[in-house]
Amino acid sequence: MHVHERNPKRTLITILLFALVIVFGWITMKKPRFNYALTPQQTVDMVINHRGCFHPYELEKVLNHKGGDVILIDIRNNFDFAKGHIPGALNITSVNLLNEENIKQLDEWKKNNVKVVFYHDDQLQANGAWMLFRQIGYSNTYVLLGGYRYFASYKDNLKQSEGTCLKGTAKYDFATVAKKSVAGFGDVSTSKPAKKVKVRRKKKEKAASGGC
Repeated sequence: MHVHERNPKRTLITILLFALVIVFGWITMKKPRFNYALTPQQTVDMVINHRGCFHPYELEKVLNHKGGDVILIDIRNNFDFAKGHIPGALNITSVNLLNEENIKQLDEWKKNNVKVVFYHDDQLQANGAWMLFRQIGYSNTYVLLGGYRYFASYKDNLKQSEGTCLKGTAKYDFATVAKKSVAGFGDVSTSKPAKKVKVRRKKKEKAASGGC
């Protein structure tokens, strides 16, 4: 005879206690801090199609206080921010963006339909933060095309930058460099083929007869 057959009350109490432990664990289990609103693929598509991007020429209105509700967030470290930044930008380093205090502020901006524009030295360095916040539902976040360096190049005439950050400009003219290199060796297409060089082979000497 088994133990539970001799004492059914003890078995029932054990089952109830086990059930209570499960229920208690379910109630006290922490919910995830963030829920994902976009899949990674949807976020990558946004980057490819330049949706959710903020153009440098749009900064002119922001700097002249005519761009509506726009907050610029410089996610570089404090040292780089101190050396130079876009006027009016707030410095919240990328490692501190998810702090509880900063999340509360971002929630408030989202509630009030304020555009939040992240930027770093270049766009690639700011894409991570922007993509993350888009994934967790902050549809009011944007990334500055070109980043701070691009802004610094056109800060005296931001209208001139319209469209150029998407086209891109080659740093070196490789085609011209290649032509000059070829010119130094003459016209390859019309140069005469090199003469064939006859190789004279020495006749093998006969091995000495005999042995050791």
